[in-house]
Amino acid sequence: MNNELILKGQRARAAASKLANLGTDIKNKALCAIADGLVRDYSFILDENSKDIEKARENGIPAAMLDRLSLNKSRIEQMADGIRQIAALSDPVGEVIGMVKRPNGLLIGKKRVPLGVIGIIYESRPNVTADAAALCIKAGNSVILRGGSEAINSNIAITRIMQKEGEAAGLPEGAVELIESTDRETAAGLMRLNEYIDVLIPRGGAGLIKAVVNNATVPVIETGTGNCHVYVEKSADLEMAKNITINAKTSRPSVCNAAETLLVDRAIANDFLPLVLPGLKNKGVEIRGSKDVELIYPDINPASEQDWATEYNDYILAVKVVENIDEAISHITKYGTRHSEAIVTSDYNASQKFLDEVDAAAVYVNASTRFTDGFEFGFGAEIGISTQKMHARGPMGLNELTTIKYIIYGNGQIR
Repeated sequence: MNNELILKGQRARAAASKLANLGTDIKNKALCAIADGLVRDYSFILDENSKDIEKARENGIPAAMLDRLSLNKSRIEQMADGIRQIAALSDPVGEVIGMVKRPNGLLIGKKRVPLGVIGIIYESRPNVTADAAALCIKAGNSVILRGGSEAINSNIAITRIMQKEGEAAGLPEGAVELIESTDRETAAGLMRLNEYIDVLIPRGGAGLIKAVVNNATVPVIETGTGNCHVYVEKSADLEMAKNITINAKTSRPSVCNAAETLLVDRAIANDFLPLVLPGLKNKGVEIRGSKDVELIYPDINPASEQDWATEYNDYILAVKVVENIDEAISHITKYGTRHSEAIVTSDYNASQKFLDEVDAAAVYVNASTRFTDGFEFGFGAEIGISTQKMHARGPMGLNELTTIKYIIYGNGQIR
């Protein structure tokens, strides 16, 4: 086993036992100190980020992915604001959820406790370093971070500031650890660090998620992969549908809640496609459409079977004409990743059918998929969007970074 993994695993495990019982006031003080430190030392972070950007350009990283990697003063201030918002949230640790008195007199309840040591493997976005660590700290967990090689200099800079400021404000050493080795063997070792890690959370593209799920022996919470759809049903307000579609695709195409496929009811396809596709193309979106789409709007590229299953994270949108809501739901069931799905409709029955039958963490009626986000849902920053059904689903806020233990009060009962 890699020495770095063992050392940082040991430090994180030791810190977790202290963090679990650390007062809310100390955690909040540390988070605010970290936020202030990030803003104060922003030039150091930007200098390190510029090294990552330069290398990324040399490697030909696409523009949308380059955007995810890039930091500026404003984005660092937003990171800091996000940490302050986490500090302002209620602390879930110690909350008692219901006390029930049994016939034998025992009082039984559930108490929220930290998960322990959380490992996070992620790609590209250095803001995840700050967001994820802050959430883990507030929920009483230590964290071991492993970002991608493309952001290593940025991640090291952010982590050093968090460690320095956090420890000065009362956090134990080891509360935030970053694996600085970027080789694959180290990543594989982290996935099997059962002795020190309680839960592993991957954040990134489909390839990363699949690699972690297939190789980890540490329990995994799946997040992130978002092949999201917007379905425009035959009764939809077409202007609303156009605005939702363009927003869902273009407001930030590199993120997991961006739309990747547009499904259009055949009954309105002749009216809607000439309305929405020029707007998308004006935003720089490449349209890959089915044959029915091409007949209505020829200025597109033909879609392949693979397009329906692809999370582009780029200015590309797959477009298909469907016969009805049943075909739309069937398509989403086959190709979706259970992240975020939207219907645009004026028909109440259609909206309820979509809500009932579409299996996803977030299902929208007449709104953009881009709202699947911890801040937008009122949870504060999230650790990721869980697409699984065990323990946590959807935006993972503070509550999802805790588990429960049963607490039982007796007065001498024996069995």
